[in-house]
Amino acid sequence: MFAVIRTGGKQYVVKPGDRIKVEKLEANVGDTIEISEVLLVNKEGEVKLGNPVVEGAKVVASVVDHAKGPKVIVFKKRAKKGYKRKKGHRQLITTIEIKEIL
Repeated sequence: MFAVIRTGGKQYVVKPGDRIKVEKLEANVGDTIEISEVLLVNKEGEVKLGNPVVEGAKVVASVVDHAKGPKVIVFKKRAKKGYKRKKGHRQLITTIEIKEIL
């Protein structure tokens, strides 16, 4: 059994017991969240495909941790003009554990 969910503008293939890192969610550590944007559900070989989401399907998960992702360097340069810009970014991420697919 697995499902394809959408959160934070990205899609993830999940099954019960998985731990995934997603963009920051407004929930405290230990909270239970429900993700209702389920795009596909595969339950014992029976596939339900949403248009765009599967009606009545949801994924229950718990928040494990909040952290910062790896640093991404954005560097711009124009040759022979003396123009250089360096900027760094660390995305806030939330680790969630999938409990069940309903």
